[in-house]
Amino acid sequence: MEISSNEYKMLFIFDGLDECRLSLNFKSKVKLCNISESASVDELLMNLIVGNLLPSALIWITSRPAAADLVPSECVHRVTEVRGFSDPQKEEYFRKRISHKRLAYRIIRHLKSSRSLHIMCHIPVFCWISATVLEKMLSEAERGEIPKTLTQMYTHFLIIQTNIKHEKDYEKKVKDEDMILKLGKLAFQQLVKGNLIFYEEDLRECGIDVTEASVYSGLCTQIFREELGLYQGKVFCFVHLSLQEHLAALYAHIYFKNKKRNVFDKSKPSLLSRIFLYLFQNNSLSELHHTAVDKALQSKNGYLDLFLRFLLGLSLESNQTLLRELLTQTGSCSYNKEEAVQYIKQKIRENHSPERSINLFHCLNELGDDSLMQEIQRYLASGEIGETKLSSSQWSALVYVLLTSEQKMDFDLKQFIGAQNTAEEVLQNLLPVVKESRSAQ
Repeated sequence: MEISSNEYKMLFIFDGLDECRLSLNFKSKVKLCNISESASVDELLMNLIVGNLLPSALIWITSRPAAADLVPSECVHRVTEVRGFSDPQKEEYFRKRISHKRLAYRIIRHLKSSRSLHIMCHIPVFCWISATVLEKMLSEAERGEIPKTLTQMYTHFLIIQTNIKHEKDYEKKVKDEDMILKLGKLAFQQLVKGNLIFYEEDLRECGIDVTEASVYSGLCTQIFREELGLYQGKVFCFVHLSLQEHLAALYAHIYFKNKKRNVFDKSKPSLLSRIFLYLFQNNSLSELHHTAVDKALQSKNGYLDLFLRFLLGLSLESNQTLLRELLTQTGSCSYNKEEAVQYIKQKIRENHSPERSINLFHCLNELGDDSLMQEIQRYLASGEIGETKLSSSQWSALVYVLLTSEQKMDFDLKQFIGAQNTAEEVLQNLLPVVKESRSAQ
């Protein structure tokens, strides 16, 4: 095709920039203008996006938000965002998915009772996970604590999947828990590299047999999948990034308990020091959690946010009990929940961006601490919040409370302006809420 002629209007669609492993170097001095000139794929892509090659062509790129800033802003003319399910669509999903009307109603009511779960339901995959878990747990035959947090929901889902056996008969060479830890290692290693798709060598590096993985129970048919990529080669991915983040957190948690080592520590201790650590040092999980909090805050695109929520949630005793259903052999270590809570609150005080603090409040919710939120609720109920000088952590708490409230507001900022808070200060601190409001005054 003579695509360079004026006869055609070209449209290129690059679906999944976040899954692209090519290093798109937009500062590269390689400039391609001739379409007949030979070049590497990453150079072709970069020059197409910048507009050196086929400047009249239209280019449509899809990406998860985490990788959207890979393309320089001057090359982007229009941005659209897929917002997922609206609140009415969330309910519609469960009514269509669950054939038993009364059970569907109970599931919807339970999800509405937990704001953190209900908010997550804007992601269709999370609705599928919730329906799978709650349909089983709210049925009369099933007993146990109904999941109220993100960590509980995903851990229950993992338990259900390990109990689903593949339809084909095969010789089971690997125990459930061995496969979980192998997938967890893969999930963590690739998450810190920012990779969402993997190749056979990545699987082999984690001790996963490719043929085994392709037939192995619900764990690999519902959580992990195989696809055909470029050149008909096999590529692998988790069904959703959140499943990768949960398994990565599970691996980090178990690795610390069993080996007394922090997964973020890349140094290789000697055999003697490893034995000493294992036998004599009573490491606390808090060390791992502090590192993970710091790493998540340093991340520019928030790719460790959900991982951190899962990691903290897994430390609670209620979730430890659940994990024993999955993994029979796990080590022990000390853990002080209050120490983790105080460290997160300290980071909220130090962090002046309400947007960056939102995930830290979700983390406090996973740990069952709502003291900062209750403080703000009392100020709101008194009607005197405009006369109260709020600290940076209180502003962040206020943003979190307003964003997780049930109303999609027509937002009036006047109630927060007073002797202690100027209009400019209120607007600056509550900007994340203004962005999510239907209208703001």
